[in-house]
Amino acid sequence: MSPKSIVPLVLQFLRLLITRKTLVSIHRFLSSIFEPVKKLIGIIMPNQSDDQNSDPPPPPFDPYKPSVPISYPINTLEELDSASYFTSFHYPFNKSTVPLRPPNSALPPRPRLLVCHDMQGGYVDDKWVQSGDNSGAYAIWHWYLIDVFVYFSHKLVTLPPPCWTNTAHRHGVKVLGTFITEWDEGKAICKELLSTEESAHKYAERLAELAVALGFDGWLLNMEVQVDVGQIPNLKEFVSHLTQTMHSLLPGSLVIWYDSVTIDGDLNWQNRLNEKNKPFFDISDGIFINYTWKEDYPKLSATVAGDRKFDVYMGIDVFGRGTYGGGQWTTNVALDVIKKDDVSAALFAPGWIYETKQPPDFQTAQNRWWDLVEKSWGIVQNYPKVLPFYSNFDQDSSGIYVCFLHIDSLVISQGHGNHISINGRQILSTQWNNISSQTFQPFLKYVDNFSSNTIDVRVDFKEASFSGGGNLTFKGTLEANAYVSTRLFLGELVMVGLPVHFMYSVKSEGNSQVGLSLEFSSEMEGKKKLLIASHRLNQFLRKFDEVIVARQLTKSDMASGWAVQESSISLDGYTLTEIAAVCYRQQPESTEPRSINNQDQAAYFAVLGHIRISASVENTVFPPSTSWIVESQDVKWGGSEGSKTVSLKISWKLKDGKNTLFPRYNIYVEKLTKQEVRPLGRKLGNLSLAPSYALNGKSMNSETEGEGEYIGAAQIESFYVSNLIIPFATSSLKYIIQPCDSSGASQDVDDAPFLPLNVEGQ
Repeated sequence: MSPKSIVPLVLQFLRLLITRKTLVSIHRFLSSIFEPVKKLIGIIMPNQSDDQNSDPPPPPFDPYKPSVPISYPINTLEELDSASYFTSFHYPFNKSTVPLRPPNSALPPRPRLLVCHDMQGGYVDDKWVQSGDNSGAYAIWHWYLIDVFVYFSHKLVTLPPPCWTNTAHRHGVKVLGTFITEWDEGKAICKELLSTEESAHKYAERLAELAVALGFDGWLLNMEVQVDVGQIPNLKEFVSHLTQTMHSLLPGSLVIWYDSVTIDGDLNWQNRLNEKNKPFFDISDGIFINYTWKEDYPKLSATVAGDRKFDVYMGIDVFGRGTYGGGQWTTNVALDVIKKDDVSAALFAPGWIYETKQPPDFQTAQNRWWDLVEKSWGIVQNYPKVLPFYSNFDQDSSGIYVCFLHIDSLVISQGHGNHISINGRQILSTQWNNISSQTFQPFLKYVDNFSSNTIDVRVDFKEASFSGGGNLTFKGTLEANAYVSTRLFLGELVMVGLPVHFMYSVKSEGNSQVGLSLEFSSEMEGKKKLLIASHRLNQFLRKFDEVIVARQLTKSDMASGWAVQESSISLDGYTLTEIAAVCYRQQPESTEPRSINNQDQAAYFAVLGHIRISASVENTVFPPSTSWIVESQDVKWGGSEGSKTVSLKISWKLKDGKNTLFPRYNIYVEKLTKQEVRPLGRKLGNLSLAPSYALNGKSMNSETEGEGEYIGAAQIESFYVSNLIIPFATSSLKYIIQPCDSSGASQDVDDAPFLPLNVEGQ
């Protein structure tokens, strides 16, 4: 290992323990020691490689060469200036596809919560755009507590992977990338960036173009170097021009300044808003205050900010490096002070829970930590707000969210999962992670202890799923005439005009049942509480204003054991404010009076597969396969004697040129021999479960022939297949692209667009 490579490793370790200001001093000291050593080694061993005994390094990343799509940063001003990112193979795959709702909206006039992700340097499991294979990957699912999410790394231009933008936008959260300059390299970059006013404008415009093209909402600017005082006017031009350009191209966008370099050019963290950093605050949308502030600094900052006090984000380092309150498990101490003084907060590095392996496991610790945030700061997002609304409780397959209920009591733990289902039928059995696949996350409560008389509620990835890889599992004991209700969602859905249709899927054992409790409010009529259930429940009539008996739907392609319930509600002028799951036991019908012992307990088990709320009971009309153009690009054959592999990019679009409105496409492949080629019009057989199948278009299963195999999902109108194994004697492949709508419905695979591909040499 070379002396040059030692310095960043030492700094990476030390950043977990000490403040940024101390780290800068250590960097300068270490550099002064190792630079002469490096020169001495070069004189003594001029022809020796730093790593002469190590394995040869992998070939450098070539962004223009077709490969499994990844997210990656921009490292130099030259790359940024050339706009070469837009010509890379990976660029189209990195576009986010979920718009922020409502679009172009300003942040609310209240204290806000910004979360700056900073997890293991960035671009870890989340860099795999089409999906990863680590079911224990880092994720965030407490979006209802967040206003702004910043994707952070120590690269010059940090572009958020689309999975974060897609999921954050789905939950109403704005997403920012990061532009950072630090250390000696950063000083050289700033010297070039700020050399002229024209240069400052040019690079500001390049950043704005990237944000708009990739679909995120702005930038965090972290100029963490000393700047020549003569270049400060150009630095102000850079900040101002970026802010104005972002606002012009994307109304509602944000540019936030980090409290680092001062108006005098000094790298001197102020830890509050004052005359040294306010000039940058005045020309941007907010300031992220460094995290070593004192107790009275939020109040002092609010005074300086005046009517823009909510644009001041007081930093809290979750690692606790000099931060007020100590961070970690006492992060709420700082949040309480910030909330009291009526400014905003910025949580830096909540990945601390994951990186430091907080016991007993990541998911349990994560839920416990975010509960501290909720109790201190409160819920800031509400959904559903618009229709359609859909949740299958996927968290990206990162685990099992367990809540033990006793009336209003819950406790949470979590494990791992490894399957994907459609209409209750499992089509894939393998570990996976893809934050883009998160649907709306439930507002589950958390408590530290529970009694033995409980029902535990799990956002679960091990039990059977109706759609995707998640569900809500309810398990425990329940008295005969009792019920347990747990909050799922807090909404702001205005009921106007036509009936609203509610649909949900349940799989249960014995007489265990799950219903939906819906709370509505109206300024004129007050509140209403309705229960949708599979049977009329006389024992609950006093608890609800109305009990609605749902209609059970039947679907030919649905797996056995699942029941899909549907009901319509018209409450014009009301607003849906809460959705809860209600666990109860269905009592046997009898004409004879019978005495029921309320203490009669029995085992309870049920699974809630999905919830769908829509304005129409009719299913989406999907365009037939003849309406599409499906093309292949970059086809590459490989393999050895007796077997083949193929890699290719598949793209599709409507022939009429209209933009499609489908947020997701499931991708399948049929492998056919000459005898098995399926004529047009013949139905596709059962989609196969391929236990050894890997996502990202990589097949490890060479046995399945003539059946449709699930190989992944696309968020855009392209998908890259990498090294798909082709069984011996396969003569052709048929790639099927199955559109899925925002309400969870999907097109019949036999009517879906497809790409035929003859196997080379057959």
